[in-house]
Amino acid sequence: MIIDGRGTDKIMTKFDFGNGLVLAHHHDNGGGWVADTATVSATVYVDSYALVYGNAKVSGNAKVYGNAKVYGNAKVYGNAIVSEKAEVSRNANVYGNVKVFGNATVSENATVFGYLKVSENAIVAGYTKVSGSATVSGSATVSGNAKVYGNATISDNASVLDNAQVFGEARVFNEAVVSDHAIVGGDAKVFGKVKIGGDVTLYGTISVLDLSDEAIEDYEEWFANRK
Repeated sequence: MIIDGRGTDKIMTKFDFGNGLVLAHHHDNGGGWVADTATVSATVYVDSYALVYGNAKVSGNAKVYGNAKVYGNAKVYGNAIVSEKAEVSRNANVYGNVKVFGNATVSENATVFGYLKVSENAIVAGYTKVSGSATVSGSATVSGNAKVYGNATISDNASVLDNAQVFGEARVFNEAVVSDHAIVGGDAKVFGKVKIGGDVTLYGTISVLDLSDEAIEDYEEWFANRK
């Protein structure tokens, strides 16, 4: 307990968020621990086992449930929900009606917004932008400067990397990799152990599956050979 400048008793509490004790307090709405360095609006719900620390900012009607963590310089706002054991960290921005749950991680400089879901063991990192009603699930990874939007689905052990884009109703799943400047849109499906790279564009109702162990670098050549 300390005495402030007005002679008022003020109880100072501390909590260990993983790197030693720091000044912290229980959030009035939910009772979760919030470091004094973090900024959490009164309208935000922080569940009793959830943590917000570092210089994180949580505002609006956002909710942090379960054992979820928001830390670093991350920002979570709007109606976003971070729950279960999910983590939002570093300089990540999560807002809108996004749901991040399971063991999912949104970190580094990633921006996630809209009505989408990031779940299970999915990782969204780098300078990526994931938006719309997209879904990133399983052990999927979206990183680099990649963009995933619309109703696109990235799942299983699939990866979208570098400057690649996946959008529309497109699905990338199994162990497929979309990288470089590749674009996958429309109703396209990329799955198996396929690797799509270079400046390849896949659009429409095409399905690209694992026809061999070699990466498919040139879509036009592959499509011509399959006829």
